[in-house]
Amino acid sequence: MNARGGTALGFGVAVALVAGVTLGNGGANVMPVFVDDFATRFALSDSAAGLVAATQLMATAVVTLLLAGRAARPGRVRMARLGLAVSCVGFLGAAAVTDPVTLVLANLVLGAGLGAVYAAATAALAATDDADKASAVTICGVVGVTALLIMGVPMANHDLGEGAGFLLMAVCCLVAWPLLRRLPDGPAGPTTPGAGPVPPAAGSAGARGAAASRPSVVLLVGTGLLWAVTQGAWSYASVLGRQHTGMSHSAVSAVLAVSSVVALVGAVVGPVAARHLGRMRSMAAFVMGQAVAMAILIFTHDPVFFIVAAVLWQGCQLAVLVQMLAAAALLDPTGRLVASLSGAGALGTGVGPLAVGAVLDGAGAGVLSVVLASGTCLASLPLLRMTVASGETVGASQPGRVPAA
Repeated sequence: MNARGGTALGFGVAVALVAGVTLGNGGANVMPVFVDDFATRFALSDSAAGLVAATQLMATAVVTLLLAGRAARPGRVRMARLGLAVSCVGFLGAAAVTDPVTLVLANLVLGAGLGAVYAAATAALAATDDADKASAVTICGVVGVTALLIMGVPMANHDLGEGAGFLLMAVCCLVAWPLLRRLPDGPAGPTTPGAGPVPPAAGSAGARGAAASRPSVVLLVGTGLLWAVTQGAWSYASVLGRQHTGMSHSAVSAVLAVSSVVALVGAVVGPVAARHLGRMRSMAAFVMGQAVAMAILIFTHDPVFFIVAAVLWQGCQLAVLVQMLAAAALLDPTGRLVASLSGAGALGTGVGPLAVGAVLDGAGAGVLSVVLASGTCLASLPLLRMTVASGETVGASQPGRVPAA
């Protein structure tokens, strides 16, 4: 669907992408476990524990955004490894600290290191020869490895003592060091039969995409809002499920865990739908599915509806994520756009739970469902526009091919 020059997505490249994106976004994905650890260790209140978590998440998001331009140039492996080194120091510090102030500083350091890894790894997605396949494989791998970390970190804390989960993450940084050697290091480009990749001609759609690699504020805001809505709703899904449906805590947790695994189908179906229906139409359909499923999950009082909504919501969300990354990679082969959108998404992930919690407390679940469904559709408009631009770029780089909108 997007034949172009670039690094072939072999096993080593796929492992490097999965390792980089998993660790770069590991702080956000494993944060509930981290919060439980340092809140217990230092007897922190909910607000104080939230402040520590926000410090790490905001550091990751800001550094990812700041380094997006640097990640568009060769040297991603060196950049990612530097981020791993800084993260490792931060994780070791978080495991060894004895007071909350130093804990905040350690999380600031490790968050900054993870941001460098995240910027380099997400930008590298754009340097592969098949953006759709690379995005789908990477997201599937990240979901699987993150699930192992979510189980492994609390197990380490329980078996080895408080703070051992941070030591496990430091070990993961060391393990990832040799794996990141295979990160794609240069931008992809269009190909000519028998000649390999060639630079885009001046004035071509590919050249315009590279020149316009600095994302607009509207696109960044839309991406941040989309992930603020998504992460905010996810943070309260368990609470709402128990309160509205009467299911036990273990039953709701099982539903959410199963929905996260089944959601991998969305990562596979997303590129297939884009190939047959067109990237614009398929992404719009998944956005609408995500918005409706999210609204149902929030206000329903029926356990069956809650379960079905959770599965559909997570599946559509991963389909949207895969297509967003692929479209950004096609539009800007340098990787800057992918890294910038990833940083904006990380920023939204950090503020989402706070914003959704405020709406839930002030207006209730009924209003929240409408706000989040509307917010999903509104936030997706800049992303949908980006998918149209990516289709035009692919069509212009392949003479005789009519891009599917």
